[in-house]
Amino acid sequence: MSAKVGAEVSRRVSFPVSASDVRKWAMAVYYPKHPPRRYWDAEYVERELGGRWVAPHEFNPFAWMTADPPGFPEVDRLDPDLLEKTLGIAGPGLKFQLNGGLDVEYHGDIVAGDVITAVRVLEGYTERSGRLGQMLFTTNRETWTNQRGETVQVRRQTGIRY
Repeated sequence: MSAKVGAEVSRRVSFPVSASDVRKWAMAVYYPKHPPRRYWDAEYVERELGGRWVAPHEFNPFAWMTADPPGFPEVDRLDPDLLEKTLGIAGPGLKFQLNGGLDVEYHGDIVAGDVITAVRVLEGYTERSGRLGQMLFTTNRETWTNQRGETVQVRRQTGIRY
């Protein structure tokens, strides 16, 4: 499995981000309060921001269907060996998995009109002993870039299997 460290696990491309996407995301994030005007008022955005609809940092263009690959992935997301199967190798065969955390670095704005490409890479494996025996920690790094090649976000996800 260690031979696959650094390998690309997946690549997906969003549909173009729209002003409506920014509005809806902001409404959800700020609910039950109103979001700041920069997220919903077209006149304000035009006058104060030069027409640039900037999404909240937490915005995720992949929360909906992706443009490429089209639709939703048809995989068993509960399979503890899914990552290794995606890479074409045998997994460790562990029965249980849980989320070990997510770290997000924000590098730039996502704005209306952007098309975001996310590339996920296997960053590494580590083992630790726990109350239930040996645990395998797996870290993936997903880098989001816009159509200009600018990095807008880097996400590190840790999974724990035992």
